[in-house]
Amino acid sequence: MCWLALLLIRVAENTTGQTWPAMRRELQRISLGTFTGPAGTFRQRTEIPKAARDLLTALDISVPRKIHELTTPAA
Repeated sequence: MCWLALLLIRVAENTTGQTWPAMRRELQRISLGTFTGPAGTFRQRTEIPKAARDLLTALDISVPRKIHELTTPAA
């Protein structure tokens, strides 16, 4: 597993021309918040900063969907 992780890191670094710590720092800016109200609960990601969006594009990774979970209150 460690070898595979190192390989993926090196591929990402070579593809983007950035170091792994720099990529990780940008991608960690994407977070998920949980919001609850009378209509139910939903989980939504934050806006993706341009630097993180550029990384995802360079690595050919789809942008995560905006709403991850939506539940309505029990009747």
